[in-house]
Amino acid sequence: MSRIRIDLQNDQALPDVPDISLFERWVRAALLKPRDGLEQTVRIVDEAESRQLNRDYRGRDKPTNVLSFPAELPEDLLGYPCLGDLVICAPVVAAEAREQGKPVQAHWAHMVVHGMLHLQGHDHQTAEEAEAMESLEIEILHALGHTNPYLSP
Repeated sequence: MSRIRIDLQNDQALPDVPDISLFERWVRAALLKPRDGLEQTVRIVDEAESRQLNRDYRGRDKPTNVLSFPAELPEDLLGYPCLGDLVICAPVVAAEAREQGKPVQAHWAHMVVHGMLHLQGHDHQTAEEAEAMESLEIEILHALGHTNPYLSP
């Protein structure tokens, strides 16, 4: 099994954040090819920080569930494999899980998988891209023991 290091940042000590072992499991499951020694940052934020990042980087003035920031430095300069950073808004994830009638842990897993696929070059700007990305998400989440996140309960 390849080595993965998760840098879980929860500077505001937001409650109800899954254990780091779950983040490692979700990140590992979402890797489309082995990446031994991967260092993956997952930053947990509140709505204010999410809103600011979403506004600054995507031009959308509202908090969002997950943001992906692909690494811009080559691996040989860093000295270790790094796909980029994930920023996940804990209050948005919790609210969406409630609104969608999903287990909150399943929604956290979905956000990590979704973000990791973005970091590996997948997107959902066109219908074809969305279909391909959603199929991968469904397959990965199924392997993790979760149901299709796009079906209403």
